[in-house]
Amino acid sequence: MAERKFDVAVIGGGPGGYVAAIRLAQLRFRVGLVERDRLGGICLNWGCIPSKALLKSAELFTTIKKSEEYGISVKDAQFDFSKIIRRSRDVAERQSKGVEYLMKKNKIEVLSGSARLTGKNSIEVSKDGKIVDSIKTEYTIIATGGSPRTIPGVTIDGKKVISSTEAMILPEMPKAMVIIGGGAIGIEFAYFYNALGTKVTVVEMMPTILPIEDKEITKILDSSLRKSGIEILTNAKVEGLKTAKEVTVTVSSKEGKVDLKGDVALMAVGVQGNSENLGLEALGVKVEKSYIKVDQFGKSSVEAIYAIGDVAGPPLLAHVASHEGIVAAEHIAGKATHGIDRNNVPSCTYCQPQVASVGMTEEAALAAGYKLKIGRFPLRPLGKAVATGETVGTVKLIFDDKYGELLGAHIIGSEATEMIAELGLAKTLETTYEEIFRTMHAHPTFSEAIMEAAGEAYGVAVNI
Repeated sequence: MAERKFDVAVIGGGPGGYVAAIRLAQLRFRVGLVERDRLGGICLNWGCIPSKALLKSAELFTTIKKSEEYGISVKDAQFDFSKIIRRSRDVAERQSKGVEYLMKKNKIEVLSGSARLTGKNSIEVSKDGKIVDSIKTEYTIIATGGSPRTIPGVTIDGKKVISSTEAMILPEMPKAMVIIGGGAIGIEFAYFYNALGTKVTVVEMMPTILPIEDKEITKILDSSLRKSGIEILTNAKVEGLKTAKEVTVTVSSKEGKVDLKGDVALMAVGVQGNSENLGLEALGVKVEKSYIKVDQFGKSSVEAIYAIGDVAGPPLLAHVASHEGIVAAEHIAGKATHGIDRNNVPSCTYCQPQVASVGMTEEAALAAGYKLKIGRFPLRPLGKAVATGETVGTVKLIFDDKYGELLGAHIIGSEATEMIAELGLAKTLETTYEEIFRTMHAHPTFSEAIMEAAGEAYGVAVNI
């Protein structure tokens, strides 16, 4: 077996690993990438991308059912669940092949198998229990991603108790589903299955269904989802779970205990880092609660070993992994870099209405000692919202009263995940309310609500 030599070896071909590999190749490094499954990782194959294909089908079916509001008559609207699933898988396949093309284009050598570090500068790759490759490398970037967590005493069997992976390829639509855990994953699947007719119950142990989001915004989403027929239990704890012909989830809350029944239970309580079986302990790489400890450049406690993406800890988002991959690559190259600003990470939930945010919540800003100016502008008065029939939603902007600087932005609405980019840029540039308000926004657009919310914070909004 010949020994392969690389300047940098990347372990994992997800949105962190493949992006890091490409940036390194652009910087003239010889790069090897080890992937045990399919290029694109969980995001492209079983997460971000195929789930959005499912959500689009649900959104379209919902729109068709209310088409009379738009002057269009569609009688007896139906869907084919298997075709919806198949389209989602086709989208994932296309994206994965796109990454394969990028690897060839950038002359990145891809090795198939599971990697294990045998030294600071050495890696062995195994497949089916046999070592198939040996690597010598100056630097290593670990981008092995994460795996679904479960709760004590409950095993994900992939049939009755499922993870998000199985939720995307169920052979038939369940009549009833219990989702354990809110957050983006739980809520997106709740929206998808409810839109197609499944009786959905969400169980969340925290006070709100999107615990990291602004409470005011989450309250609007909670109300909208309940109106659509989703049952939501917050401040609720799973006491037990039994599987037979159906699943029975025993839940306790301040109202007492209740048994929830469904065809399946979806476990959506979070993700843990894939840091096991990598040889990290022997090398002295620090790992805490499954996550590799890194600095702002992705560098671990051991020189020449970096970690990015879910395995490097929260926030566990694909765009964070990609950004960290670029930062790590440029740091290895000795280029000046800003490092990771974890206070400026956009967060998105793709149900309808969508939720998106960046920066501090109102609660966090107050806890940090800021005196605030807060601007709110509902979507209902907007011409674009009325014309499209998407009037549910609000833009909420949080400013530092002393300097007028944008501290946080929170949006709920049909286009929230697209609108948040403007505010991420604004926060990066330390923009003030006046600069946002005096930036001409096109009409009619949903983004006009951003301008108006900035004005409302200081009493100069026009359309409210």
